[in-house]
Amino acid sequence: MDFSLTSRQLDLQQRTRRFIADVVIPYEHDPRHTPHGPGPTLRAELVQHARSAGLLTPHGPVDLGGLGLSHADKAVVFEEAGYSPLGPTAMNIHAPDEGNVHLLDVVATPAQRARWLAPLVAGDVRSCFCMTEPPPGAGSDPGMLRTTARRDGDHFVIDGIKQHITGAVGAGFAIIMARAEEGATMFLADMDQPGITIERQIDALDSCFTGGHAIVRFDGLRVPASDVLGEVGQGLRYAQVRLAPARLTHCMRWLGAARRAHDTACAYARDREAFGQPLAAHEGVGFQLADNEMDLHVARLTVWHCAWVLDQGHHGGHESSLAKVICSEAEWRVVDRCVQVLGGTGVTDLSIVSRIFADMRAFRIYDGPSEVHRWRIGRSIAKGPR
Repeated sequence: MDFSLTSRQLDLQQRTRRFIADVVIPYEHDPRHTPHGPGPTLRAELVQHARSAGLLTPHGPVDLGGLGLSHADKAVVFEEAGYSPLGPTAMNIHAPDEGNVHLLDVVATPAQRARWLAPLVAGDVRSCFCMTEPPPGAGSDPGMLRTTARRDGDHFVIDGIKQHITGAVGAGFAIIMARAEEGATMFLADMDQPGITIERQIDALDSCFTGGHAIVRFDGLRVPASDVLGEVGQGLRYAQVRLAPARLTHCMRWLGAARRAHDTACAYARDREAFGQPLAAHEGVGFQLADNEMDLHVARLTVWHCAWVLDQGHHGGHESSLAKVICSEAEWRVVDRCVQVLGGTGVTDLSIVSRIFADMRAFRIYDGPSEVHRWRIGRSIAKGPR
């Protein structure tokens, strides 16, 4: 594996870094940023800036206006975008749209690509991915899926309730996981139609996802058979097509956020004095910053390795589980130490670090909590050498 950056990657890295620093970061205190994420006019303005900079939806397929980034390319660009909480929104690489772009590009029919993928890549609409359900439905165990899809002529009728659905408020369409007679199946549906109700928007620690998180109910939603995504009964297989790279792109974006927190803490520790010398000169602080450097290094190497595996055409499920645990915990440790180094400033809006801290905590839970990935890795070990 050659971890040196290509000339294209270096160019993308520098372009993205300048875009985030010069254009995006000045928006971080914009009042249109709400507890449920960037408001629609703020998002639209940021997206237009990225479009003008040639950095909108860079992971999207080239035929629809994207840059067709490889996973290694994404590792470079997404880290830079994550340096600001608004960066992924501006560049249209935030969850869940980033994963949905990948899924649709792989699975959608030509008609579905034209209807749903093209406007998503263009940044004209947002989407949501409706899989998680309240107890006793599907969560970390997708086999517990309770939302049903009943055949009725040339349609399916969907009934059920979903929870923690990121971006549902304001989304143009949804990818819905429901249980048909043949098994779990994915369906595409516009959100502005009878049978879909957003019961409420959920208050959460994070505020970085446009639309926040919501509880969504499907009550007699009629979906034409032509709007099944992929094959009936193959939904769980397609979920893995989406989730393996999506776990990794979370690692990339949050690596950028952790680096931002570390840079902020380092600058503070060099400038702030206590007991006659800068904080950075005290071992208690210096050691924490040194540990940050090591955790960032390990996380970046993990991301690059997993990206390399995916770019070789491997499924990458095992590697993405390893990366999800390693990166979510290492990056969280970095941000937590930064709060400690900043002291009182670290838990207030006087520093970006408190916002990163609140936004990042859920990363150890979504797309599979650390405990589930450890369990799966352990089961793999028990089966013997791979």
